[in-house]
Amino acid sequence: MSYNPYTLSQVDARQRGIISQVYAWMTAGLLVTGAVAMFVASSEALLSLIFGTPLFFVLILAEFGLVWFLSARIQRMAVGTATALFLLYSMLNGLTLSVIFLAYTEASIATTFFITAGTFGAMSFYGYTTKRDLTSIGNLCFMALIGFLLASLVNLFLRSEAFYWLLTYVGVLIFVGLTAWDTQKIKHMSMAAASAEQGQRIAIYGALALYLDFINLFLLLLRILGRSDD
Repeated sequence: MSYNPYTLSQVDARQRGIISQVYAWMTAGLLVTGAVAMFVASSEALLSLIFGTPLFFVLILAEFGLVWFLSARIQRMAVGTATALFLLYSMLNGLTLSVIFLAYTEASIATTFFITAGTFGAMSFYGYTTKRDLTSIGNLCFMALIGFLLASLVNLFLRSEAFYWLLTYVGVLIFVGLTAWDTQKIKHMSMAAASAEQGQRIAIYGALALYLDFINLFLLLLRILGRSDD
C-alpha cells in the first residue's frame, strides 16, 4: 500500500488549524471573562446586585449547568450555538470572578496571571509534543479532582486553614496535570476530525477544556500569590 503525501499534508494542515482555533477561542474566552470582571468590579451597583443578593448563587448554578450541557451536547449542536454558549459561559464567569478585584491587589492579580500563563503554556506544550501516553496520568488527575471537590466541600464546614492550604497546593498539581492531558487529548481528537464542521466543534470543546484548566489554575495560584490591600 502506498501513501498519499497530499492527503497526509491535508490532514496535518487540518490538525494545525483546529489546534490554532482551540487556543484562539480559549484566549477569546479569557478576554471576555477579564473584561466583564473588570467592568463589574468598577461598578458598586453591579457588585451589590451580584454579591449582595441570591443572584450570585443563581449565576454559579447557571455556570455549572452551561458547562455540563455544552460538554455533553457539543457534538450534536450547531457550531454557532456551541460558540455562543462558550462565550456566554465566559461572560457569566466574569461576573462571579469580579470579586477577586476586591480581595486582591491588581498588581498581584497581574503577576499571578502571567505566572499562570507561563505554567499553562509549558504544560500545554509538553502535552502537545510528548510521545508519552498521558492517559493514565489524566485519569489519575481526574479522580484526584473529584476528591479535591469533595474535600473542598467538606472543608466549608470544617474551616480548617491547614486543610485549605493542603487542598490549594494539591489543586495546583491536579490542574497542571490536567492541562497536559487535555492538550494531548485535543491533539488526538483533532487528528481524527472527519470534516471541517467536526473540527470546529472540537475547537470549541478544546477551548472550553483548556479555559477551565487555566481559570482554575489561576485561582489556586492566586490563593498562594495574591496580596490584599490590608
